[in-house]
Parts: sequence; structure tokens; C-alpha cells
Amino acid sequence: MKQNDGDHPRVRRSGCQNAVGFEIDLSDPEGCARCHLTICEDHLNSQGILHGGIIAMLLDVACGNTASAWFDRQEHPMVLTLSLNTSYVAAIRKGRVTAVGRPSGGGRKLAHIHGELHSQDGVLIATAAGVFKRGSAR
Repeated sequence: MKQNDGDHPRVRRSGCQNAVGFEIDLSDPEGCARCHLTICEDHLNSQGILHGGIIAMLLDVACGNTASAWFDRQEHPMVLTLSLNTSYVAAIRKGRVTAVGRPSGGGRKLAHIHGELHSQDGVLIATAAGVFKRGSAR
């Protein structure tokens, strides 16, 4: 599932990632994953702002990859999202956004991760708090 790029794990691109066009950055030495998206018309809702579902997805990807690094930075195991509470703070219509996940605690099987989505000029767009479970190898 993963390819190793030097010291940074890399996960295989998903169909969702290909369809939406976001990029995952696992280069942070502390394991805080980032998810970047350049907004295009296909990402907007009927009001012309970034769709809330895409916002939640970006936060889920950043937080999930952060949880994976929490469990094992090199192996980058699969994780399952058990809960993701998202709060929408501001609207955005264009530009580039970045979601980042930060671990707030956990143990052998569960990780608690907080996430934030910011515009390229630093405006807070949304926050998230999630619980992620380490998946079992099959």
C-alpha cells in the first residue's frame, strides 16, 4: 500500500484523491499530515463557496494520515475514522486551502486528532476533532 520516499512515507493515490485533486504532504517531522487543494469550480456548492462535504473530506484526510503517523511513522498503517466533528468557521470561494492534523492523544488502538483548514492567507475556514482506530492487517 505504501511506498517510501526517503524518510517520508507515501500512500497510494485513491480514486477520491484523483477525482477531487487534493495532494497529501507527509513530510512534517512531527507526523502532522497536510492536505492541499486548489479550489476550482467543481469544488463549489450552489452558493459559489467551497462545499462543506469537501471541507470535511480534506480534514478527514489530514487527520487520518496524522493518526496513521501517530501509530507508526514509517509503516503508515491503515486507519478507520470512528468520528469526525467538523465546525465551519468561514466561507471561501477561490484559492488554495490546506488542512492540517495534529495529534492530541491516544493509545495503541485509538488516536485523537484535531484538524484545521486554512486559506492560503491564513484565514481559518473550519476545524475538526476526530477519533481514529488503527486498522488490522488482513
